[in-house]
Amino acid sequence: MATEKPSVLIIGGLGYIGRFLALHIQKNDLASEVRLVDKVLPQLAWLAPEFEEACSGDKFMQADATREQAVTRIFDRPDGKQWDYVFNCGGETRYSQEDEVYKLRSKELSLAVGREAAKRKVKCFVELSTGMVYKPDSSPSKEGDKLKPWSKIAVFKLQAEEELAKIEGLNLVIVRLAHVYGPYASQWVATALCMARVYQHLEEEMKWLWTKDLRTNTAHIDDVTRALWDTAKWYDAGKAKWDPKEMGTTPTFNVVDDGMTTQGAMADVIGEIFNIQTGFQGTIVSTFARLNLDSVVDDVNDEVLGPWADLLADAGITRAGPLTPFMEKELLKDTDLSMDGSRLKSVVGFEYQKPKMTKELIEEVIESYKKMKWWP
Repeated sequence: MATEKPSVLIIGGLGYIGRFLALHIQKNDLASEVRLVDKVLPQLAWLAPEFEEACSGDKFMQADATREQAVTRIFDRPDGKQWDYVFNCGGETRYSQEDEVYKLRSKELSLAVGREAAKRKVKCFVELSTGMVYKPDSSPSKEGDKLKPWSKIAVFKLQAEEELAKIEGLNLVIVRLAHVYGPYASQWVATALCMARVYQHLEEEMKWLWTKDLRTNTAHIDDVTRALWDTAKWYDAGKAKWDPKEMGTTPTFNVVDDGMTTQGAMADVIGEIFNIQTGFQGTIVSTFARLNLDSVVDDVNDEVLGPWADLLADAGITRAGPLTPFMEKELLKDTDLSMDGSRLKSVVGFEYQKPKMTKELIEEVIESYKKMKWWP
């Protein structure tokens, strides 16, 4: 039957993007069957109530896809059929880990599931990557632009991209993401919000390193999950408008909103929400920081971690959630994350429903933290 809905396997299904993808599929009744695989159990994954149905019960399988013997089990279905779409949302998302951790969890994991997907002739395999693989340039990076990964995660994600592209018979799509934010986000935007809460409490100005023009492009989680689904459908339907001669053999798409988010835009929104002064350190401090990034980051962390712990204690939050104002120095580089998202629109016909980061969208993020009792 031609109208039968695709069956879907999500690796890293309880990660931030994986859980929202599962929710998007469930809410819109897009799949005939869904399986989420993760090494973490749903009970330990800080799942908000609305994910319960989409992410647990018979839909969930605990397995570590980096272990060879687990891969067959992950892909095997009771009816002996194969999965139609496989989304690899797995991989190490924490910063400042050892190279070996990224090699195993980001690169080897991708290759293990990619090889299995090729062997089983999966209709579409979507690999999640990052916009940090691009060499920063004055104009936003397009998919065919120069690559020069500037975070460890990006180094191994790029290796995974390149190796996957060589797997014979793998129906591969690569999606490179900007900073993803939205309800329950515990990275990037979360760090900035936690820091803002600390400076609000201390009644001090929140100073940002570098300049207000540093580009920190974003994409809202709702748009990200829609984009993932739409690219898989597009691939499965025959890759309309894809020109391999001009665009390369592996369909690759940037997912980034139209807002051209910068540190300045972020600082404005945060200043307004928290009613605090925000500013930029300027060149002298920033030049010093560039040479002594470790000590600068350590100082900032020393300054904010104590007050954050006090805020949690005062609010009676005994089981701290996944939020922290702890700054990762990899994210503090003076490097632009600046991407051009026009290909996804022109080729797949994708439209952003949340084209730019707004005060309302960030307030929604804080509300989600309050709901989970993570927010002091």
